[in-house]
Amino acid sequence: MVLKVTPRDLEVLAPAGHYIALRIGFAFPMEEINAFPPRWVDHYTKNRLMIHDPVMHWGYTNTGTVRWSELAHKDTRGVLTMGAPFGLKFGLAVAVFDEKLDLGGQRSIASFARSDREFSDLEAKLLHTFIKRRHLEMVAPTNLTAAEIEALGMVRDGLRLKEIAFKLGIPKERSNSASRTLRLSSEQAPVHRPQLWPVSSS
Repeated sequence: MVLKVTPRDLEVLAPAGHYIALRIGFAFPMEEINAFPPRWVDHYTKNRLMIHDPVMHWGYTNTGTVRWSELAHKDTRGVLTMGAPFGLKFGLAVAVFDEKLDLGGQRSIASFARSDREFSDLEAKLLHTFIKRRHLEMVAPTNLTAAEIEALGMVRDGLRLKEIAFKLGIPKERSNSASRTLRLSSEQAPVHRPQLWPVSSS
């Protein structure tokens, strides 16, 4: 039986929190999820710990998985130690990079935390598979028409589908079909979100 991790399973696998940055481009990830304790995020951000975080450094130069404890010797500023009072005592980092150049050459980085024990090999494998799947699901579509690209820009600006159909001159009888196409395209297209950059600790 093959186990497939879902976003809901993350609360069980990483009860102390997690951070996921999918398809990091030049400046921003396409999607960013920060489920670490708010107090830790605030401390991490205010003290600009990202530049000293060995988990982030590892994620940008490696692929696969690594336990935070394996990076302790590189934690010269004590970032991993700082997270312990916030419940982040044990952790696992995951990094994925496009193997094929035509997929964009982008990277996804994730960090998962527990307060009770180290992550098992099976948990590491499951989380790596989950991030790799999410990374591939975020590949931008390449078969959009010029009108669909224009429409996606309007979706980004907050226009409703009926308004978009009107602006593009789509006949009423085709509006339902066009709406379905736009919904599918908008679900697959990259979405840039505010970057918080919080990961780390042990």
